[in-house]
Amino acid sequence: MTQQSSSAPGIATVVPTTGPHTARKAGLIAGIILVSLNLRPAITSLGPLLPQIEEDLGLSGTGAGLLTMLPVLCLGVFAGLGPTLRHRFGEDRVLLGCLPVLLGGILLRLLDPTALLYVGTVVVGGAIAVANVVLPSLIKREFPDRVPLMMATYTMALTFGGAAAAGAVIPLQSVVDTDWRGSLGLLAVPVVVGVVAWLPFGLRRVRTRADGRAPIGPLLRNRLAWLVTAFVGLEALLAYVIFGWLPAICVSRGMSEAAAGYMMSAITFLQAAGSMVVPFFIDRGGRGQRGFCVVVALGTAVGLVGIVVAPLWTIWLWALVLGIIGGAAFSLALTLIGLRAGDGDTAAGLSSMSQGVGYALAAAGPFGVGALYQLSGGWGVPLAVLVALCVLMAVIGVGAGRDATLSREM
Repeated sequence: MTQQSSSAPGIATVVPTTGPHTARKAGLIAGIILVSLNLRPAITSLGPLLPQIEEDLGLSGTGAGLLTMLPVLCLGVFAGLGPTLRHRFGEDRVLLGCLPVLLGGILLRLLDPTALLYVGTVVVGGAIAVANVVLPSLIKREFPDRVPLMMATYTMALTFGGAAAAGAVIPLQSVVDTDWRGSLGLLAVPVVVGVVAWLPFGLRRVRTRADGRAPIGPLLRNRLAWLVTAFVGLEALLAYVIFGWLPAICVSRGMSEAAAGYMMSAITFLQAAGSMVVPFFIDRGGRGQRGFCVVVALGTAVGLVGIVVAPLWTIWLWALVLGIIGGAAFSLALTLIGLRAGDGDTAAGLSSMSQGVGYALAAAGPFGVGALYQLSGGWGVPLAVLVALCVLMAVIGVGAGRDATLSREM
């Protein structure tokens, strides 16, 4: 059990009231991993199955595009619910509630009429959005001195779950001998496992401060909060552009569609590994975070330039760079939320603010790159814009990575 205490004016810290049992801490880490593993499969599994869904339901190109865009939009739109629900019920119970809602969304997508496919996708996106916001706050509360390591563990599990689902959904379809509905339905199994694993934590009572509301208003007026939000937003935008357009770029350079698909899968799995390098390359001091912010931003630019203009025989090298750097960038972005927040309340507010804006940018990114490609007739102009965004991300990272902590009062 923990309680909030004030160690300096305007700054709240978390101090233990009792020595947590090792078994409970290990169980909590396992629970966080199992919950995190479920926060991407319902989104990433849609892409490989989309051709079958289009053919079976007769979806138009617009309808299919909306289906793939909805989850990302929902991650931004519903992020604002996280702090409110956290204040009312606490992180543990909110997470326990998110998983059954996620399960309900998965099952809704299996039903007729077609409208329920879209409704279920919105429900899925909403449940994941709230969990995305609450988990950094939970980690800040339970592991205040291990934020980089635990955020890396969280992002590794999240990324691995998404990669595994995207890579396994078609092979599993053949093994089980089912259609796209059956494949999507299989995603319910790990969600049920996650519910069972989190049940002991979701039902316990955690003593929290009575006024523990996320300070959204003060955050919106705080420069450091906006720097973190901008860094998270640019990372999300670049990541979704890479996910959305990298296969098309590779095919336009002469790679087969199958090879481009394998490369995308490899990048996704490499991101899971890349997320775990963050604790080893940053510290709680500003210099380490500033430097690593610049490295991941400019490393993304180098990888993109290599994919677009370097000799084709080197393309797998640049894919390796994008995979490792992309995972590190994602983990770093979420880690900054935990490190800049002075307490769990501020972490929830900053998480909601940064992810709400970030996923709104992410939804617009692939569309913007596609429009630039059509207008210019090539990848040169989109690449120049993306490199400029990487440089901007590096500059913002210098501010977001400085040694400072947001207080609740601000």
